[in-house]
Amino acid sequence: MNEQQIFEGLKEILHTIKPGIDQSKISFESELVSDLGIDSLSILLLSIAVETRFGFKFEGVPPFKKVGDVVRYISERV
Repeated sequence: MNEQQIFEGLKEILHTIKPGIDQSKISFESELVSDLGIDSLSILLLSIAVETRFGFKFEGVPPFKKVGDVVRYISERV
């Protein structure tokens, strides 16, 4: 699975967690909190959905700031 495929899957997850997010405006540089409005509950839901979709478990709580950080983290584990 390449980073673009991971990115597309992550956009779907983000839209499921926050239905008001316009997927066309999500980029690798989008900041989770300030650009997408992801709060602590949404981070928890995001983590669960990512683990389920991509088949791995997070070790601790990674300090994600941007969508690209999440994509790279997943890419290193799948």
